[in-house]
Amino acid sequence: MTTTVPAIDTRTAEGSALQAVLLDMDGTLVDTEGFWWDVECEVFAGLGHTLDDSWRHVVVGGPMSRSAGFLIEATGADITLAELTVLLNQGFEDRIARTLPLMPGAARLLAELAAHEIPTALVSASHRRIIDRVLGTLGPQYFALTVAGDEVARTKPHPDPYLFAAAGLGADPARCAVVEDTATGVAAAEAAGCHVVAVPSVAPIAPAARRTVVDSLERVDLAFLRGLLN
Repeated sequence: MTTTVPAIDTRTAEGSALQAVLLDMDGTLVDTEGFWWDVECEVFAGLGHTLDDSWRHVVVGGPMSRSAGFLIEATGADITLAELTVLLNQGFEDRIARTLPLMPGAARLLAELAAHEIPTALVSASHRRIIDRVLGTLGPQYFALTVAGDEVARTKPHPDPYLFAAAGLGADPARCAVVEDTATGVAAAEAAGCHVVAVPSVAPIAPAARRTVVDSLERVDLAFLRGLLN
């Protein structure tokens, strides 16, 4: 993972207290939440099981250990968590090798943050092998730090990934803006003390204190993120 950036000021020239921007990956920057569900359905079909569509909201956005474990328990499939993890990661890699669509507004936002030298981190529950594949499309140059779900002791919905990212960027979590698409990710960011922009991808997310909900990443730019902390 990349871990070092220059020391940053607590305020920008425009007077914002924003110190860093922390971005989720699946469903936030890349349109892949549906990929995971499709792969899960295919893998379990191969095991002789059909997944209930209502389970999609249970497994979205969380660590693979939680989502895969839930599906094993729900279906009674004869497979270990370790075996299933390998199949799911491989199936997902095969999918993104064929196509990896960005969410509308993602490329523009990353370019704007880079142009203004805003310290930016990618914080995902996906494993490192998946993040590194996706970075080839997103552009590793846009991120001073990337945090994978298999690199922290506790991943989302725990605050650890966002606390780790903020520390790695030398930023106060309370001065960080997080962009997330699931309730699991939002919970992690809020537990870390960050300001959150939720752009729901699969299930609705309600507004709350320190949480702003928008319907598209196209609504989010640097001025918007700075405004969260003013």
